[in-house]
Amino acid sequence: MTTTRTDTQVAIIGAGQAGLAVAYYLRRFELTPGTDFIVYDRGPCTGGAWQHRWDALKLGSAHHVNDLPGMAELGISFETADRSLPAKDIVAGYYRRYEEHFGLDVQRPVTVTSVFDRGADLIVQHTRGETATRMVVNASGTWGAPFVPYYPGMNAFAGRHVHTSGYLAAEEFAGQSVVVVGGGTSAIGFLLELENVADAVVWATRRPVEFKDESELTIEGGVAAVAAQDAAARAGGALPSIVSGTGVPRTRRIASGIARGLLVERPMFAAIERDGVRWDDGSFTRADAIIWATGFRPELRHLAPLRLREKSGGLTVASGASWQDPRIFLAGYGPQASTIGANRAGRVIARQIMAQL
Repeated sequence: MTTTRTDTQVAIIGAGQAGLAVAYYLRRFELTPGTDFIVYDRGPCTGGAWQHRWDALKLGSAHHVNDLPGMAELGISFETADRSLPAKDIVAGYYRRYEEHFGLDVQRPVTVTSVFDRGADLIVQHTRGETATRMVVNASGTWGAPFVPYYPGMNAFAGRHVHTSGYLAAEEFAGQSVVVVGGGTSAIGFLLELENVADAVVWATRRPVEFKDESELTIEGGVAAVAAQDAAARAGGALPSIVSGTGVPRTRRIASGIARGLLVERPMFAAIERDGVRWDDGSFTRADAIIWATGFRPELRHLAPLRLREKSGGLTVASGASWQDPRIFLAGYGPQASTIGANRAGRVIARQIMAQL
């Protein structure tokens, strides 16, 4: 079998907000897209993880989406986007125009399977062959690594387990009894969508939900949460939950759901049984489906050959750079996991790359 070999200075894995931000700044530093740096994206379309989200999700109902650097040149902004349209369509459309305007030459669909050393080079293996590069920017995000915590009896459940990543629409749960697990905006969005569609909906969370008197959640408002993410990344530890530190904005829609008695969480159930869930007090709730809005983990499996992971569970990262290998950058990791955080990281990482070239 013949392997197609490509050589470049920088390989960027992922074309979500973090990958595009790095690409933008590298181009600003006069590196040539497709030659000096190459962006690989596994998605069939533009938009990063947003292209996979459900149709009912609108801008403003989840974390704030900030503009990419340089987006003003195109005369578009998420601040003025039509919020009646699916967020996935708006983000995909804006990112498509962005990539075309700046000529970023994103290669898709290309799935990166591994990154490893070969002499002085890093080798990026992917579905189109392999690429030899001096540096790698990992901007693969989290969508490909959904997290579902284990509870006794999970495998005996006769209904459906559905993670956020597999949720399509409320209509697929019509007439069913549903338990929604999770304390963030996705879980709340599912509850609101299911209210008049499902036969019954129950909400379970690991900890009490802290509602904030804000109209929209910006991760930068949760200073403590970002600081905790940064501390964990610098220590090489597992990254803590963002929502546990930021809380949930008490929008008018959410306040109305609370007032109606819909958005009232129960402490987590103790076990899952064939036909539902058993609570700590011994009571039972029948369920046809359990929706796990329990988040994601950084998708880093393709970096495993580099042995960057620490015993404490994470990667040691500061200012977007790996402490284990200075040729590896982690864009959108830890405290950069917001759209504005990813934009700032793009500039910082691009400067560090230029210093090494």
